[in-house]
Amino acid sequence: MIPGIYFTATIILLVIALIAYMFRVLREYERGVIFLLGRFYKVKGPGLIIVIPIIQQMVRVDLRTIVMDVPTQDVISRDNVSVKVNAVVYFRVVDPEKAIIQVEHFYEATSQLSQTTLRSVLGQHELDTMLTSRDKLNAHIQGILDQQTDAWGIKVSNVEIKHVDLDESMIRAIAKQAEAERVRRAKVIHAEGEYEAAEQLLNAAKRLSEQPEAIQLRYLQTLTEIAGEKSSTIVFPLPMDILHGITAHKKL
Repeated sequence: MIPGIYFTATIILLVIALIAYMFRVLREYERGVIFLLGRFYKVKGPGLIIVIPIIQQMVRVDLRTIVMDVPTQDVISRDNVSVKVNAVVYFRVVDPEKAIIQVEHFYEATSQLSQTTLRSVLGQHELDTMLTSRDKLNAHIQGILDQQTDAWGIKVSNVEIKHVDLDESMIRAIAKQAEAERVRRAKVIHAEGEYEAAEQLLNAAKRLSEQPEAIQLRYLQTLTEIAGEKSSTIVFPLPMDILHGITAHKKL
């Protein structure tokens, strides 16, 4: 009699456990990929769903955006400079069915693909491009990853290169290059200023040659400026046309 009671209680507990196992609750950002006897059945969720034990199996999939750090990669740039680069990738699952069926462990697959793509893309560019055009490189890498992960039901929304680390010798070389560039720009600006000043002086000389009276006015202005200074001796250049007038008057 007692063994029969134990058997009945065991059956009741098993039934209760199976019923409790049938009911699953999926959060708003979760989906359940249901397999019926090993074959894909449907995607369920969110909310309360029923999974028939033994006959059906469920795999949970998180639809939230995943922030994945790409480990530091050794990259040789197009101009043969060795750098260490790391990045961060933002992606999310948009098709749970593909993410479970088309690829094994979609997170690891996306991580490996991100590492190889980062090395491949950066290796096609020079060091200056890596340091000054990160936005373009980010967009290029994001486009490649998004295209290749589309078959896995994954959307890569953004890629950001975080650090480009150089060795000490390369940092010193870049500093020397920057200093040389500043010196070059200073010389160019100085030369452009001299050129513009020469043009203005040439224009002024042409204008004065066209109006002889302007030369005399300029002499008088210069004399006024010199007289305003604290000087005991003033050397004033006399125009040649005035001398010619004086000598002509004496001859008469």
